[in-house]
Amino acid sequence: MKFSTQKPKKTLHMVSLGCTKNLVDSEVMLGRLSDYQLTDDAQNADVIIVNTCGFIDSAKQESINTILSLHEDRKNESVLVMAGCLSERYKEELQKELPEIDVFTGVGDYDKIDELVNEKRSNFTSEVFLASENNERVITGSSYHAYVKLSEGCNQACSFCAIPSFKGKLHSRTLESLVKEVKALVAKGYVDFSFVSQDSSSFLRDLDVKNGLELLIEEVENIEGIKTARILYLYPSTTTLSLIDKIADSKVFVNYFDMPLQHITPSMLKIMKRGKGVEQLNELMNHMKSKPNSFVRTTFIAGHPGETEDDFEALCNYVENFKFDRANVFSYSDEEGTTAETRTDKVEQELIDERAEILGEIISQTTQESLENEVGKTFEVYIDGESEEHEYLLSARKTIWAPSIDGEIYINDNELSEGEQIKFGQIYTVKVTELVGDKLLATVIK
Repeated sequence: MKFSTQKPKKTLHMVSLGCTKNLVDSEVMLGRLSDYQLTDDAQNADVIIVNTCGFIDSAKQESINTILSLHEDRKNESVLVMAGCLSERYKEELQKELPEIDVFTGVGDYDKIDELVNEKRSNFTSEVFLASENNERVITGSSYHAYVKLSEGCNQACSFCAIPSFKGKLHSRTLESLVKEVKALVAKGYVDFSFVSQDSSSFLRDLDVKNGLELLIEEVENIEGIKTARILYLYPSTTTLSLIDKIADSKVFVNYFDMPLQHITPSMLKIMKRGKGVEQLNELMNHMKSKPNSFVRTTFIAGHPGETEDDFEALCNYVENFKFDRANVFSYSDEEGTTAETRTDKVEQELIDERAEILGEIISQTTQESLENEVGKTFEVYIDGESEEHEYLLSARKTIWAPSIDGEIYINDNELSEGEQIKFGQIYTVKVTELVGDKLLATVIK
């Protein structure tokens, strides 16, 4: 009788907080730690990594709460790692205040995480980590969709945002590096891509190329095997009408326009340092909306210093009239080191919350209208798997939608008329039969 001499694999529990850009960095860390077996059981994991978010107050609080709660339940000999934006932004304070954590690292060492874990050593490289085609990533959450990061940092100087203070200036990847990474992912079976960065429409501007995103679209269109792609986070002052046309004319890129506006009145855009006049903004937004099957998403901040009742009312009217397909509203919160923090015309917290709630209700209404418009329509979806709602319902999303944020469609039959089973990760044409709450119900027609 032979006994295996192989040691059981060490286990790793990973928590990725914040944005999809963070998720890409978490996937790079998983690639470096591929000797570990991923586990949902945090209490018994050998290594626990929390990739933190340091963007706004609520995200910072979530990061701290998550890591302290994991520490409380973990086994004695495990290694607890705090990585990412919050760790980078407050490295001195956190290392003093959180002796519970074994390894601290920021936004520069994702590709060295294996060394840091093995040596139980903290490290903060002064330069931000920029993904390359050589970083073996473990794609999470999907068998067919992957995020691809275009750049790091940001050259904008928005009044409310501290990201450039800890992520630095815009630092774009080369077009060649991106093409190689996408080709490698296609070879592994990925067919749907979301390109992300802090400011995607500025891609390659740090390398003196003004139309970097248009060049990327051309290159990606030439890669065999991609079914769909979309770009997240366009910035108003670096998005052009020709870029919108380029996306709309593409056979691969869907008409997905995700541009965080933050506000709409001239005085607020000036205070927020958003660098685009209202007329040009309206021209851009209307141009996006005019494209066939377009999907327009945005973000607003309620209660930014200097926001008057008139400003807020104008914003509400704009959102009501434009009818975004999806939008998010954030309550303003002070961020250290930003120009908004130093202003003396702050809005009372109670009023900030009230405004956020009012705007949130308007957004709920326009989202509902956008969903109602889908009833009776026929379109293509990706089928992700069984829904959490019921074993007989499948979970799908419209091919134009971004994963996780734009909604879920329930498919109420799991085989085609010829008795053929529906395959997960594939595109099917469906017809929407009804809207129940905020969920569309549809049947597969081919």
